[in-house]
Amino acid sequence: MTAYPEGAPCWVDAMFTDLEGAKTFYGEVLGWTFGESESEYGNYTQAYSDGKAVAAVVPPMPGADAHSAWCLYFASPDAAATAEKIRSAGGELEMEPMKVGEFGTMALAKEPAGALFGVWQGGQHAGFEKVGEPGAYAWAEVFGRDPGATDAFLRTVFPYTVQKIDAPGMDYTVFNLGGQPALGRMTMGEDFPPQVPAYVSVYFAVADCDAAVKRAVELGGTLQFGPMGSPFGRFAAITDPQGANFSVIDVSTTEGEMPPMVDA
Repeated sequence: MTAYPEGAPCWVDAMFTDLEGAKTFYGEVLGWTFGESESEYGNYTQAYSDGKAVAAVVPPMPGADAHSAWCLYFASPDAAATAEKIRSAGGELEMEPMKVGEFGTMALAKEPAGALFGVWQGGQHAGFEKVGEPGAYAWAEVFGRDPGATDAFLRTVFPYTVQKIDAPGMDYTVFNLGGQPALGRMTMGEDFPPQVPAYVSVYFAVADCDAAVKRAVELGGTLQFGPMGSPFGRFAAITDPQGANFSVIDVSTTEGEMPPMVDA
């Protein structure tokens, strides 16, 4: 697979204390199978959908008190240069660029509102081998309380063009690459408890949203929102049994008209 363009979401992974439990949950809900754990890289374990790499799970580092959460990585042709852009734009480097064998180079950072994300400079591993299909990554949104700072940061660090949904009372930004939507940004309103930090919400595509939600709840997950119809697909937000938040979306089942967009 060729490298992803700069700024494109290209990979997701998450830490789980109970790695086998996570494999069982996501295997049942999203149909994933799993490869061998890479002991050289902290038992990093890739997930596959139809034999194509779509995500990874990993146990926490020894002694780490890590909260389970999905981390979205953005593609970069030069992780070191992107790290400098992040600093200059008001972000914070959580982990400096680090070479991961021949697979690529990674970094971890926070945007000004506090949402954690990753940077990936692909080597042997370019990123997702499948997107937008059941079992694979479909979309992501940055949730935060300082939308102006987040929007300015993202368009400074990555080569996005920006549009906003033109609807009363809705503050939603879409970041585009090559004329195609790449990422959304949603403002956290009063319905979010103040202790909930800014975060990136990752959506995985499913063939049947309601069936995926039912199975997730049966396996100990918690339904946070939905299922709900939209012009983009039928979706729902879920928290897995270990506390990691994610969303599922059936992009083949849509309702209503697409909202108007205006350049920002």
